[in-house]
Amino acid sequence: MATSTSYRKLSIAAFALETAPLQGQSPLAQLPRLADEAVQAVAERTVHFQALGSMRSDSAGAPVPWLQLKGQVEIDLVCQRCLEPVTSQVQFDREFRFVESEESALAQDEDSEEDLLVSSPQFDLLELVEDELLMALPVSPKHDKCPGDLKLSAVDADFEATSERPNPFAKLAQLKTPKS
Repeated sequence: MATSTSYRKLSIAAFALETAPLQGQSPLAQLPRLADEAVQAVAERTVHFQALGSMRSDSAGAPVPWLQLKGQVEIDLVCQRCLEPVTSQVQFDREFRFVESEESALAQDEDSEEDLLVSSPQFDLLELVEDELLMALPVSPKHDKCPGDLKLSAVDADFEATSERPNPFAKLAQLKTPKS
């Protein structure tokens, strides 16, 4: 198994030529942006991922590196109903085609159906895993059934007291006297 350091300095071209699957894991604490989203239990959570590189032909027939990447983590987020921690299973499965420069990526991005990344001799695979997991986080995490009773009332305790004021139009009705 490769070390965490080798995940941070991966040669995409060499990895794509190997066509050997790479399975890895990293403590959640080593992915600081993702760990910031967790409300608790960061130290005991682990991010699992699998990567597979390959060479495929582009539209001109030239071989280009591709990366198929899957990842998953179990993370505690804040339930949007009860505001208590809720454990969420977050996962992704994506494919990326690598291009030689940022300019090339920008030029091809409009017409390309696949996701494009710029190839580099020391590609940070863990950073990409973290990015994809951040994008896969639920927008509004919730329990299926919240553990406690939810206070669904939006009424102030003083609301009843304020609603007992006399109706101002009742005073006007008293001023209106029948003409005899």
